[in-house]
Amino acid sequence: MTTENKKATFAAGCFWGPEASFREVEGVVDATVGYSGGHYKDPSYEMVCTGRTGHAEAVEIEFDPSRVSYETLLEVFWEIHDPTTLNRQGPDVGTQYRSAIFYHDDSQRRAAEASKRRLEELGLFEDPIVTEITPAVEFYPAEEYHQRYYERMGLPNLCAIHAGARKAGR
Repeated sequence: MTTENKKATFAAGCFWGPEASFREVEGVVDATVGYSGGHYKDPSYEMVCTGRTGHAEAVEIEFDPSRVSYETLLEVFWEIHDPTTLNRQGPDVGTQYRSAIFYHDDSQRRAAEASKRRLEELGLFEDPIVTEITPAVEFYPAEEYHQRYYERMGLPNLCAIHAGARKAGR
């Protein structure tokens, strides 16, 4: 039996680290950085940085659901960023750095809402989770120089480092 690959789209601050984190997940076929959730057609990085297009820096993931579940991708999403900071991740501030799950179908919406609710019930965060859960809209791939940025520049995946530190502190 063969399955078709599916898409998942997440915004977790600057898109370079989340892209690198999702690429490490067995069953992820591809990850593309870009812009989603805005109201401007075909935005550039410079335009998104103004905060006026409404887009978030996001990662669109192509995954094989026979090898990795959407729920596993959600777990990675929650681990690689702070979902309690409104419109910021670390030093990056602005609506383009917001925490968001852009669901592609009703099963993804239900899974995202359930995972957020579970985290809230566990009380792992001192502050409320501000992650938005909204329907996926047009995704615009970022410029080529943003794709696989950490990999091309030989930089460590800072999201993975910070996630490990957060886990150790719990």
